[in-house]
Amino acid sequence: MRKMKTHRASAKRFKRTATGELKRYKAYKSHKTGKKSAKRVRNLRKGTLVSASDKRRINSMLPN
Repeated sequence: MRKMKTHRASAKRFKRTATGELKRYKAYKSHKTGKKSAKRVRNLRKGTLVSASDKRRINSMLPN
């Protein structure tokens, strides 16, 4: 059986925490931030965890 390959695009977007959860960045921050409130843009900077429904799919792309 051959080695499972890591999906490189996913590896750049998701990091695994020490407890095994998956960390991701929030969407909608890349452009058009002038019309969004400062509070909203500030909250988009923070990372968050991947939802339970997406976790299984992303875990298959990141075998490590």
